[in-house]
Amino acid sequence: MRITVVGCSGSYPGPDSPASCYLVEAEAEGRTWRVLLDLGNGALGALHRYADPLAVDAVLISHLHADHCLDLCGYYVMRKYHPTGAQPRIPVWGPPGTAERMARAYDLPLDPGMTHEFDFRTWDGPVEIGPFTVTPVPVTHPVDAFGLRVAADGATLAYSGDTGPTPVLDDLARDVDLFLAEASFRTGDPNPPDLHLTGADGGQVAARAGVRRLVLTHVPPWHDPQDALAEARAAYDGPLELARPGASYEI
Repeated sequence: MRITVVGCSGSYPGPDSPASCYLVEAEAEGRTWRVLLDLGNGALGALHRYADPLAVDAVLISHLHADHCLDLCGYYVMRKYHPTGAQPRIPVWGPPGTAERMARAYDLPLDPGMTHEFDFRTWDGPVEIGPFTVTPVPVTHPVDAFGLRVAADGATLAYSGDTGPTPVLDDLARDVDLFLAEASFRTGDPNPPDLHLTGADGGQVAARAGVRRLVLTHVPPWHDPQDALAEARAAYDGPLELARPGASYEI
């Protein structure tokens, strides 16, 4: 399984990165299967550098904040009006109300909205997509939000999505090969509760859960990412780095 960082900026696109989007690929049945974890602002354009967007098999939305889902609008246009013709529907998993949220985002009538382009499905237990088994885990955020555990070919990835500290993260990340953990907050700041993690939070989860590699992501442009890295390093002594656009990991 290969994970490529398409965008990793927290809360909105930054000067060096789109918002959240991760391309996950695995070989099976004689071809490459591709899924996207989130498709936030600015990510669709950057995705062209790493894969043909029309070759994506599914989109997995962690929650319905703009920095995680809004480029579905551009993707809708691409799939509907591409010069080679309208593209087949692909599944989009997300929280309840994803189809309605995306229709409103593009000022479409709720019926049909984007349902001719996307087969919207609501998270409700594990799903199978080609070689991938994806397990959604409800996390702590002001809207319905899910961490995602993705397994394929003997490898496992965990993605925190956006979440405040919660015990479920330990199970989400248990023994995974790579943990993509958001690090939006800094320890010591007056952080609102139940919203985001610090670098220290991510490092502590990684240490408790036996994570083999920790990648910190979703650092907002107003923070120095090195602060998150230092916090995590104080809690976790395994392989650790900051996400950056274009970084690719084979697990």
